[in-house]
Amino acid sequence: MFTKGKLIIISSPSGGGKDAVINALLKIFPNSARLVTTTSRPPRPGNKEGVDYFFISQNEFKEKIKRDAFLEHNIYSENYYGIEKARLDETLKKYNLVFTQIEVNGKHNLDKMGIKHLSIYLLPESLDILRARIERRGGLNGAQIDERLVVAKRELEESADYDYRVVNIQGKLDETVQKVANFIAQNAGIDKKELI
Repeated sequence: MFTKGKLIIISSPSGGGKDAVINALLKIFPNSARLVTTTSRPPRPGNKEGVDYFFISQNEFKEKIKRDAFLEHNIYSENYYGIEKARLDETLKKYNLVFTQIEVNGKHNLDKMGIKHLSIYLLPESLDILRARIERRGGLNGAQIDERLVVAKRELEESADYDYRVVNIQGKLDETVQKVANFIAQNAGIDKKELI
């Protein structure tokens, strides 16, 4: 199980920039892909099935848990999120680098199972800047934003065991992406010249 590719975890608090960073990395690294995870949360405006997530109902998710279809799963803000074993296996067979944006608990679950990966955590400059990013994104009320920030504080502490932690400075996404790309190139044995 899980041959060929290298799994790269990019985590951040909600609003921390993981999607933007992964989208940029996919353009830098040839033969790379995003691992599409499964969720019971409803799609946000602009979300695409099979691109952002596989969207299923809570009942379907619970059925898949019973059938042991998930490598790991978590509940975040009352919604289920998980990595389906078959999808990870399929993606790692096809691509050299496979990116996933699972959160800290998910990373720790993979650690417990002995599944090899490179983990990178994107830190916000401050919780105030993080709050502003979440507010700008829209779709959440004040109480939900407060809840996300409580989770973010806990995750920042729990992310101490990631391979790398990078501060994602507001307005300097290119710098963040370059730092992360350099860490990946070093760890995946990729010559930097190949990336130019």
